[in-house]
Amino acid sequence: MSTSRRAVLGMIATAAVAGPLAGLSAPAPALAADLYDSNTDLYADPNLTEGVDYARRYRRHALLDNTDGQAFPFPRTAIIAPHGGGIEAGTSELCLAIAGYHPATLAVTPTGGVVHDYWMFEGIRSGGNADLHVTATHCDDVPALSVAASALNVVALHGCTPASAGLSSTAQAVAVGGRNAAFRAQLIAAFQAAGFTALDATTIPALAGTAVDNIANRALLGMGAQLEITTPLRTAMFGTNTRPQRRHTTTQLFWDFVTATRLAITQTEATQPIP
Repeated sequence: MSTSRRAVLGMIATAAVAGPLAGLSAPAPALAADLYDSNTDLYADPNLTEGVDYARRYRRHALLDNTDGQAFPFPRTAIIAPHGGGIEAGTSELCLAIAGYHPATLAVTPTGGVVHDYWMFEGIRSGGNADLHVTATHCDDVPALSVAASALNVVALHGCTPASAGLSSTAQAVAVGGRNAAFRAQLIAAFQAAGFTALDATTIPALAGTAVDNIANRALLGMGAQLEITTPLRTAMFGTNTRPQRRHTTTQLFWDFVTATRLAITQTEATQPIP
Protein backbone atom coordinates (compact mmCIF):
# COMPACT_ATOMS: atom_id res chain seq x y z
CA MET A 1 0.00 0.00 0.00
CA SER A 2 1.49 3.32 -1.01
CA THR A 3 1.99 6.25 1.32
CA SER A 4 -0.21 8.42 -0.88
CA ARG A 5 -3.09 5.98 -0.60
CA ARG A 6 -2.70 5.86 3.18
CA ALA A 7 -2.77 9.64 3.24
CA VAL A 8 -6.06 9.68 1.30
CA LEU A 9 -7.58 7.08 3.62
CA GLY A 10 -6.34 9.07 6.58
CA MET A 11 -8.12 12.21 5.40
CA ILE A 12 -11.34 10.25 4.85
CA ALA A 13 -11.11 8.69 8.31
CA THR A 14 -10.46 12.07 9.91
CA ALA A 15 -13.51 13.59 8.21
CA ALA A 16 -15.70 10.65 9.22
CA VAL A 17 -14.53 10.19 12.80
CA ALA A 18 -13.00 13.38 14.08
CA GLY A 19 -15.95 15.66 13.39
CA PRO A 20 -15.07 19.24 14.38
CA LEU A 21 -11.42 18.28 14.78
CA ALA A 22 -11.21 17.75 11.04
CA GLY A 23 -11.07 21.53 10.76
CA LEU A 24 -7.58 21.51 12.25
CA SER A 25 -4.75 22.12 9.83
CA ALA A 26 -3.69 18.90 8.12
CA PRO A 27 -0.37 17.45 9.24
CA ALA A 28 2.59 17.88 6.96
CA PRO A 29 3.81 14.83 5.03
CA ALA A 30 5.64 12.22 7.07
CA LEU A 31 9.22 12.95 8.00
CA ALA A 32 11.89 10.95 6.21
CA ALA A 33 12.16 8.58 9.19
CA ASP A 34 8.38 8.10 9.52
CA LEU A 35 6.31 5.70 7.46
CA TYR A 36 3.01 7.34 8.42
CA ASP A 37 1.91 10.95 8.02
CA SER A 38 -0.20 10.90 11.21
CA ASN A 39 -1.92 8.60 13.66
CA THR A 40 -5.00 8.67 11.46
CA ASP A 41 -2.87 7.57 8.53
CA LEU A 42 -1.49 4.70 10.59
CA TYR A 43 -4.93 3.60 11.82
CA ALA A 44 -6.16 3.50 8.21
CA ASP A 45 -3.51 0.99 7.12
CA PRO A 46 -5.35 -2.34 6.56
CA ASN A 47 -2.08 -4.20 7.14
CA LEU A 48 -2.12 -3.15 10.80
CA THR A 49 -4.42 -4.48 13.51
CA GLU A 50 -5.08 -2.71 16.79
CA GLY A 51 -4.31 -5.10 19.63
CA VAL A 52 -1.81 -7.00 17.50
CA ASP A 53 0.48 -4.35 16.04
CA TYR A 54 -0.34 -1.39 18.26
CA ALA A 55 -2.43 -0.37 21.24
CA ARG A 56 -3.84 2.84 22.68
CA ARG A 57 -4.51 3.46 26.35
CA TYR A 58 -5.89 6.49 28.11
CA ARG A 59 -7.64 7.54 31.31
CA ARG A 60 -9.86 10.52 31.95
CA HIS A 61 -10.81 11.15 35.56
CA ALA A 62 -14.43 11.91 36.38
CA LEU A 63 -14.87 15.29 38.05
CA LEU A 64 -18.03 17.04 39.15
CA ASP A 65 -18.79 20.55 40.35
CA ASN A 66 -22.52 20.86 40.99
CA THR A 67 -22.46 23.46 43.76
CA ASP A 68 -23.29 27.15 43.71
CA GLY A 69 -20.30 28.55 45.51
CA GLN A 70 -17.53 25.99 46.03
CA ALA A 71 -14.76 25.52 43.45
CA PHE A 72 -13.52 21.98 42.75
CA PRO A 73 -10.29 20.92 41.03
CA PHE A 74 -10.13 20.36 37.28
CA PRO A 75 -7.48 18.47 35.28
CA ARG A 76 -4.27 20.41 35.67
CA THR A 77 -1.64 18.16 34.07
CA ALA A 78 -1.86 15.33 31.54
CA ILE A 79 0.85 12.75 30.84
CA ILE A 80 1.39 11.69 27.21
CA ALA A 81 3.55 8.88 25.76
CA PRO A 82 3.15 8.99 21.96
CA HIS A 83 5.83 6.35 21.28
CA GLY A 84 5.27 3.74 23.97
CA GLY A 85 5.65 -0.02 24.01
CA GLY A 86 8.46 -1.17 21.76
CA ILE A 87 8.88 2.16 19.93
CA GLU A 88 10.70 4.12 22.65
CA ALA A 89 11.07 1.54 25.41
CA GLY A 90 10.14 2.52 28.94
CA THR A 91 7.94 5.50 28.12
CA SER A 92 4.68 3.59 28.65
CA GLU A 93 5.72 2.53 32.14
CA LEU A 94 6.90 6.05 32.97
CA CYS A 95 3.64 7.50 31.67
CA LEU A 96 1.57 5.35 34.02
CA ALA A 97 3.80 5.91 37.05
CA ILE A 98 4.04 9.68 36.59
CA ALA A 99 0.26 9.74 36.21
CA GLY A 100 0.07 8.04 39.61
CA TYR A 101 -0.47 4.37 38.68
CA HIS A 102 1.88 1.45 39.24
CA PRO A 103 2.75 0.15 35.76
CA ALA A 104 2.32 -3.50 36.82
CA THR A 105 -0.87 -3.35 38.90
CA LEU A 106 -2.39 0.04 37.99
CA ALA A 107 -2.82 0.62 41.72
CA VAL A 108 -2.63 4.28 42.73
CA THR A 109 1.02 4.83 43.67
CA PRO A 110 1.82 6.24 46.13
CA THR A 111 -1.36 5.18 47.93
CA GLY A 112 -3.70 8.13 48.11
CA GLY A 113 -1.47 10.18 45.81
CA VAL A 114 -2.51 12.62 43.11
CA VAL A 115 -3.51 11.04 39.80
CA HIS A 116 -3.41 12.62 36.34
CA ASP A 117 -5.10 11.99 33.01
CA TYR A 118 -2.92 10.14 30.54
CA TRP A 119 -2.77 8.85 26.96
CA MET A 120 -0.30 6.56 25.25
CA PHE A 121 0.25 4.92 21.89
CA GLU A 122 2.23 1.67 22.01
CA GLY A 123 3.96 -0.56 19.50
CA ILE A 124 3.23 -4.10 20.68
CA ARG A 125 4.76 -6.23 17.92
CA SER A 126 7.62 -8.62 18.62
CA GLY A 127 9.81 -6.51 16.33
CA GLY A 128 9.73 -3.66 13.85
CA ASN A 129 7.94 -1.27 16.19
CA ALA A 130 10.02 1.67 14.96
CA ASP A 131 7.86 1.62 11.81
CA LEU A 132 4.93 2.74 13.98
CA HIS A 133 6.61 5.99 15.03
CA VAL A 134 4.54 9.11 14.29
CA THR A 135 6.36 12.32 15.10
CA ALA A 136 4.84 14.36 17.92
CA THR A 137 3.85 17.28 15.67
CA HIS A 138 1.73 14.89 13.58
CA CYS A 139 -0.15 13.29 16.49
CA ASP A 140 -3.84 13.64 15.62
CA ASP A 141 -5.34 10.83 17.71
CA VAL A 142 -8.68 12.22 18.94
CA PRO A 143 -8.43 10.99 22.57
CA ALA A 144 -4.83 12.27 22.73
CA LEU A 145 -5.85 15.73 21.56
CA SER A 146 -8.79 15.71 23.96
CA VAL A 147 -6.67 14.67 26.96
CA ALA A 148 -4.07 17.32 26.17
CA ALA A 149 -6.55 20.09 25.44
CA SER A 150 -8.47 19.58 28.70
CA ALA A 151 -5.40 20.18 30.90
CA LEU A 152 -3.39 23.29 31.67
CA ASN A 153 -0.12 21.38 31.33
CA VAL A 154 1.19 18.40 29.38
CA VAL A 155 4.26 16.28 30.07
CA ALA A 156 5.19 14.30 26.95
CA LEU A 157 7.61 11.40 27.34
CA HIS A 158 10.06 10.38 24.62
CA GLY A 159 13.19 8.32 24.19
CA CYS A 160 16.34 9.56 22.49
CA THR A 161 19.92 8.46 21.91
CA PRO A 162 22.72 10.20 23.81
CA ALA A 163 24.23 11.26 20.47
CA SER A 164 21.09 13.19 19.54
CA ALA A 165 21.60 15.23 22.73
CA GLY A 166 25.29 15.76 22.03
CA LEU A 167 26.35 13.41 24.81
CA SER A 168 28.62 10.37 25.11
CA SER A 169 27.19 7.00 24.12
CA THR A 170 26.72 5.89 27.73
CA ALA A 171 25.19 9.09 29.10
CA GLN A 172 22.18 8.68 31.36
CA ALA A 173 20.40 11.99 30.92
CA VAL A 174 17.12 13.73 30.24
CA ALA A 175 16.74 16.65 27.83
CA VAL A 176 13.82 18.87 28.84
CA GLY A 177 12.03 20.74 26.06
CA GLY A 178 8.61 22.20 25.37
CA ARG A 179 7.27 25.76 25.16
CA ASN A 180 6.61 26.28 28.89
CA ALA A 181 9.85 27.84 30.17
CA ALA A 182 8.74 27.88 33.81
CA PHE A 183 7.75 24.20 33.68
CA ARG A 184 11.06 23.32 32.01
CA ALA A 185 12.95 25.09 34.79
CA GLN A 186 11.01 23.24 37.51
CA LEU A 187 11.65 19.90 35.83
CA ILE A 188 15.37 20.52 35.31
CA ALA A 189 15.78 21.64 38.92
CA ALA A 190 13.89 18.62 40.26
CA PHE A 191 15.90 16.17 38.14
CA GLN A 192 19.22 17.72 39.10
CA ALA A 193 18.29 17.73 42.78
CA ALA A 194 17.51 14.00 42.46
CA GLY A 195 20.93 13.34 40.95
CA PHE A 196 19.99 13.12 37.28
CA THR A 197 21.84 14.79 34.43
CA ALA A 198 19.25 17.19 33.00
CA LEU A 199 19.70 19.77 30.27
CA ASP A 200 17.55 22.34 28.51
CA ALA A 201 16.67 20.87 25.11
CA THR A 202 15.47 24.07 23.51
CA THR A 203 18.95 24.65 22.10
CA ILE A 204 18.89 21.20 20.43
CA PRO A 205 16.60 21.47 17.38
CA ALA A 206 15.86 17.75 17.11
CA LEU A 207 14.79 17.54 20.77
CA ALA A 208 13.45 21.04 21.47
CA GLY A 209 9.74 20.17 21.41
CA THR A 210 8.82 23.81 20.84
CA ALA A 211 6.63 23.47 17.73
CA VAL A 212 3.11 24.73 18.36
CA ASP A 213 1.63 21.52 16.88
CA ASN A 214 3.70 19.25 19.14
CA ILE A 215 1.34 17.22 21.34
CA ALA A 216 3.34 18.50 24.34
CA ASN A 217 2.10 22.01 23.55
CA ARG A 218 -1.55 21.20 22.83
CA ALA A 219 -2.60 22.00 26.40
CA LEU A 220 -5.01 24.79 27.35
CA LEU A 221 -2.09 27.14 27.86
CA GLY A 222 -0.66 26.34 24.41
CA MET A 223 2.60 25.18 25.95
CA GLY A 224 3.93 22.21 27.87
CA ALA A 225 7.02 20.13 28.59
CA GLN A 226 8.75 17.37 26.64
CA LEU A 227 11.14 14.88 28.24
CA GLU A 228 13.66 13.18 25.93
CA ILE A 229 15.22 10.39 27.99
CA THR A 230 18.38 8.73 26.73
CA THR A 231 18.46 5.01 26.03
CA PRO A 232 21.04 4.22 28.77
CA LEU A 233 18.92 5.98 31.39
CA ARG A 234 15.74 4.19 30.33
CA THR A 235 17.56 0.85 30.25
CA ALA A 236 18.83 1.38 33.80
CA MET A 237 15.26 1.91 35.00
CA PHE A 238 14.37 -1.78 34.55
CA GLY A 239 15.83 -5.05 35.73
CA THR A 240 14.58 -6.80 32.59
CA ASN A 241 14.15 -4.42 29.69
CA THR A 242 11.45 -6.22 27.69
CA ARG A 243 7.87 -5.16 27.18
CA PRO A 244 6.40 -8.06 29.24
CA GLN A 245 8.85 -7.58 32.12
CA ARG A 246 9.55 -3.83 32.37
CA ARG A 247 6.41 -3.18 34.39
CA HIS A 248 7.43 -5.87 36.91
CA THR A 249 11.12 -4.97 37.25
CA THR A 250 11.22 -1.23 37.82
CA THR A 251 14.38 -0.12 39.65
CA GLN A 252 14.87 2.56 42.28
CA LEU A 253 16.20 4.80 39.50
CA PHE A 254 12.82 4.53 37.78
CA TRP A 255 10.97 5.63 40.90
CA ASP A 256 13.45 8.42 41.62
CA PHE A 257 12.78 9.78 38.13
CA VAL A 258 9.01 9.46 38.62
CA THR A 259 9.18 11.22 42.00
CA ALA A 260 11.23 14.10 40.59
CA THR A 261 8.80 14.55 37.68
CA ARG A 262 5.77 14.52 39.97
CA LEU A 263 7.44 17.04 42.29
CA ALA A 264 8.00 19.42 39.37
CA ILE A 265 4.36 18.98 38.34
CA THR A 266 3.19 19.81 41.86
CA GLN A 267 5.41 22.88 42.02
CA THR A 268 4.22 24.08 38.62
CA GLU A 269 0.55 23.56 39.46
CA ALA A 270 1.01 25.55 42.67
CA THR A 271 1.69 28.65 40.56
CA GLN A 272 -1.52 28.18 38.58
CA PRO A 273 -4.44 29.13 40.88
CA ILE A 274 -7.89 27.84 40.05
CA PRO A 275 -10.06 30.70 38.71
